[in-house]
Amino acid sequence: MASQARTAQTTTNAPAAAPTTLWVERTGTRRYTGHSSRGAEVLIGSENVEGVFTPGELLKIALAACTGMSSDFPLSNRLGDTYDATIRVSGAADRENEVYPELDEVLELDLSELDDAARERLLVTVQRAIDKVCTVGRTLKAGTTVKLSFQVDA
Repeated sequence: MASQARTAQTTTNAPAAAPTTLWVERTGTRRYTGHSSRGAEVLIGSENVEGVFTPGELLKIALAACTGMSSDFPLSNRLGDTYDATIRVSGAADRENEVYPELDEVLELDLSELDDAARERLLVTVQRAIDKVCTVGRTLKAGTTVKLSFQVDA
């Protein structure tokens, strides 16, 4: 009898969501507005422009937000849905090489109601969750290939 290979198939009743499209449009000298196809907007510009984020600040915010979202489940599971958290992120740019050689994050939590052992277990669980599912942090740590192409009107 010939053996038959079995393959697992995942079926879903929900239609696949269309991928989010992202783009930026120039709105002035060193000023852009970032858009998503889900209707979000963010103002981007130079450090000397009020009311905008620099691209480097957006990178840092993306890292902090990813850390927060990655830690949300284990923290809310242990602390409840209304826990407070602030993730601060910093890191100076190396302007000679135009890179951020190090980004430092601090996850601020009130764990005063936990004993030392419970606090340590929770922090280990949170660190594992962040290391496993924070796509932004994992990408920064691993490095990535960025491909640029041009579409021009001639």
